[in-house]
Amino acid sequence: MTVLARDALHPVRLHLNGSARSAQVQPRMLLSDFLRHALGATGTHVGCEHGVCGACTVRIDGVAQRACMTLALQVDGRRVDTVEGLADAQGLLNDLQTAFKRHHALQCGFCTAGILMSCADWLGRVSQPSEDEVREMLSGHLCRCTGYTPIVAAVLEVARARQTAKEATHA
Repeated sequence: MTVLARDALHPVRLHLNGSARSAQVQPRMLLSDFLRHALGATGTHVGCEHGVCGACTVRIDGVAQRACMTLALQVDGRRVDTVEGLADAQGLLNDLQTAFKRHHALQCGFCTAGILMSCADWLGRVSQPSEDEVREMLSGHLCRCTGYTPIVAAVLEVARARQTAKEATHA
């Protein structure tokens, strides 16, 4: 096991939303702070800093994880996707973001980035979720504005549309 000097800076190299990025960090720097302050990915919000609210959720190597519970050093050499990476290079929103907009599944927007990242990961694994399954997945996020109903509607709409598109290509 390597012992790191507490105040020494260490390089972290990663692929952030498809682009190679790097910065120097102290060993105790959290991924959420690294993304926001060192790399400028401010879409990752910091809420509770205890892994409870879900606002800081990002995908690490494709899997949704809390950035406030992950050290920046832990993502060295890995792929990290944030909400900024969901839209295409021209800024066109993806299907999930568009459904959130259509269903008014965001109000203040603070929790939205984390919820979108969890939903993007989850919908990649669960193609035909029930309403109860969507609500269970969302139970790891705190939203004080929407009451979750429009979020659930948006996720179910995207799941149905993706399933219909999949069936059409296999027909």
